[in-house]
Amino acid sequence: MQAVANITMGLNVLTEFIAGVIMPGDPIANVTFKTYAYITQVQGLFFLSDLKLGHYMKIPPRIMFMTQIVATVVACIVNFVTAIYLIETIPNICTEKNIEWRCPISTTFYSASIIWGAIGPLKIFGPNSVYWPLLFGFLIGAFLPVPVWILRKKYPATKWLQYVHFPIMLSATSAIPTAPPGEYTSWLIVGFLFNFILYRYAHDWWKQYAFVFSASMSCGVVVSALLIFFALTNNNVNFPTWWGTGGITGDGCPLASANFSG
Repeated sequence: MQAVANITMGLNVLTEFIAGVIMPGDPIANVTFKTYAYITQVQGLFFLSDLKLGHYMKIPPRIMFMTQIVATVVACIVNFVTAIYLIETIPNICTEKNIEWRCPISTTFYSASIIWGAIGPLKIFGPNSVYWPLLFGFLIGAFLPVPVWILRKKYPATKWLQYVHFPIMLSATSAIPTAPPGEYTSWLIVGFLFNFILYRYAHDWWKQYAFVFSASMSCGVVVSALLIFFALTNNNVNFPTWWGTGGITGDGCPLASANFSG
């Protein structure tokens, strides 16, 4: 699936579920099991993706691998130092009081440890729970690709069936707990512009520049984030509040903090 649409189907829910059944009431053990089982898989796919890109660019595999090792060591140090710096310098970080530093990924990780570890799946999805029908999602998810596969075999000339891919369509919803609502709109606009309009009406440009332009936009976001933080946020200079930056809630959703915990 990653080769088709650059989307990875994570095993985080499955690993959390298994760990919660085996070790109920222990959130630390649940997070540890999830880290070794799921994060290892994701990082392995990232490394393979880098090696594949290096192969396309005709970079020797040994150089690519050594670059990955060095980058991993540097990233571990930088991430740890950055995390300590942010925790000690930014007041109310990862709380509802600071809408600019809500730490959605960290709070989701924490919430998952409570749901799957401290409480446990047997209590949440047990026979006496109101959430037990959600377990049918595993069965539905396993069944949905089958009719499409049958239709493709029966009608191979029907082109639009090639674009019906339920794992890809449903996997996008996995980012909802951490992604602000505005990001989905941005993804839709940019994806439609580049992968439909430009692909169809300016294919030569798309073939030559789309990948490079995508990488440049990603780098631009990172550079902008660093400049905004060190030049403005770190000096207590807040960006003007308006609808383009999410308004007073930070993400354009008035109910974003309705069930906040952190």
